Amino acid sequence: MTKILVIDDEATLREELVDLLIFAGYDAVGVENGIVGITYALQNHPDIILCDVTMPQIDGHKVLTELRANVATADIPFIFMTARAAEDDIRHGLDLGAAQYITKPFRHKELIAAIEAHLHK
Repeated sequence: MTKILVIDDEATLREELVDLLIFAGYDAVGVENGIVGITYALQNHPDIILCDVTMPQIDGHKVLTELRANVATADIPFIFMTARAAEDDIRHGLDLGAAQYITKPFRHKELIAAIEAHLHK
């Protein structure tokens, strides 16, 4: 079963996404911040990571940078989900190595389509 890690400090959204992904047939886990997300990814090697950008302690950009620097997690598809929709924000996220950048609010179908696209590459 495909393992998906959701990293988002907003508990309601994180729980909603995990429920949606489980309903869609994925093995999904949600964590509350970048520090826990990095640790989880290094220990469990999810198939794909969904991550917010703006979080306390370590933001999503730093999470991606840390995971890309580790051989064990460098190739995991990483999708940003964020309200930061300025062109410079999107470009920066993609330049760091994100597979995709989805702006909030988004439709569930859009998220599932993005996940499927990157799992089948």
